[in-house]
Amino acid sequence: QTSEEILHHLQNIVDFGKHVMKQFFGENYVHHGEIIQLPLDFVRQLCLKIQPERPESRCDKDMDTLSGYAMCLPNLTRLHTYRLAEQRPMLCIEVKPKCGFIPFSSHVSQEIKHKVCRYCMHQHLKVANGKWKRPSKYCPLDLFSGNKQRMHFALKSLLQEAQNNLKIFKNGELIYGCKDDQDCLSDWNELARHLKPFFFPSNGLVSGPHCTRTIVKELIHVITMALLSSTEACRAGDMKTVPISQGRSYCEASAFNKELVRNGKHKPESSGLPRGCLLYKTLQAQMLDMLDIEGLYPLYSRVEQYLEEFPEERSTLQIDGPYNEAFYEKLLDLSTEDDGTVAFALTKVQQYRIAMTAKDCSIMIALSPCLQDECLEQRPVVLTSKSRFTFSISVLDLDLKPYDSIPHQYKLDGKIVNYYLKNVQAKDDPVMSGLFKENEDCTLVLHKV
Repeated sequence: QTSEEILHHLQNIVDFGKHVMKQFFGENYVHHGEIIQLPLDFVRQLCLKIQPERPESRCDKDMDTLSGYAMCLPNLTRLHTYRLAEQRPMLCIEVKPKCGFIPFSSHVSQEIKHKVCRYCMHQHLKVANGKWKRPSKYCPLDLFSGNKQRMHFALKSLLQEAQNNLKIFKNGELIYGCKDDQDCLSDWNELARHLKPFFFPSNGLVSGPHCTRTIVKELIHVITMALLSSTEACRAGDMKTVPISQGRSYCEASAFNKELVRNGKHKPESSGLPRGCLLYKTLQAQMLDMLDIEGLYPLYSRVEQYLEEFPEERSTLQIDGPYNEAFYEKLLDLSTEDDGTVAFALTKVQQYRIAMTAKDCSIMIALSPCLQDECLEQRPVVLTSKSRFTFSISVLDLDLKPYDSIPHQYKLDGKIVNYYLKNVQAKDDPVMSGLFKENEDCTLVLHKV
């Protein structure tokens, strides 16, 4: 790409955060950054310096060393609302919550999608493809339920199998997350050693499993309270509320749900999320995916057909930006009655892209211990049994999902569902597994009548 194209791309990212995502999540949660110019020699030296520190999975992504443009963003592992933050010990938890609802669209062709969430189904395909060694017990619907018991279970499951959905930083350094071969207990013991000064600064808990369990429990409590917190200053703009699905508020594949069923209960409680909290806003943005990819794909094809006939209309339709207030205004139409127009199809496609962005965003919770007299200012505070923390919450990874990725999403959805039906549900269903036992010799015996 030319320098001008890269500048245009970066400007689109900034504008999208400023004019669109701030409307969904609120002023205090979104940091859209600014574009700066850097000397090319500095960029080249920086590239060489960080290369040995990059994880292997990222080494195929090259840093742009030619344009001289970059985005300047705050370090969200630090408290961004606290002037003394740089001098304080800092803890930061990054959670990638994923999609928090079951599809409610009538366009869904497989009934399993109305019962089991996308994340839980995708786990099995990822393990089969070798991305992870074990499936996680985490289910996003438990985290988005607002029920503290379910939220605690979800967060504990994330801590057991962090995958790419949970990381913990101490003073800006990664101390936990992303190890697939981890021994959970020894990893938790090491994590507890890092966290003990934050949660038990002066008591006698020094070592042993009791100490580790207690500290992990305190950590989960703090994350839960921060995720459920809401402040009036962070209310989103004039976005209308997408009606919460009348369907399931739980996933049949959730380990929490299965435990309830084993104990004779059939439906986990869903307390609901406070309207002002970040999880609620994230869920609202996700639920702009009102048609599911199965209902959306024909509309995408309609837009594509129109662009084949009128390629010059691509910029008029704002498919590649600019992401300004006019772009946001078009997202406010929540109707699902298809009038056959390209305008309707394009609105649903753009809403789907926003929803996909919200499904893949990360929430950063930065915490710093504070004394009682320091917490009198108007800053949010969360209490534990022996400590108190001031905290800030931010959202990142808010780049708009590409328009051209929709065919890939459509194919991936089919792969996830088909793999789950064939390899997981069939084995769980005694009737189905009796009929379709793979690689088993069968003999047909005929009797005289």
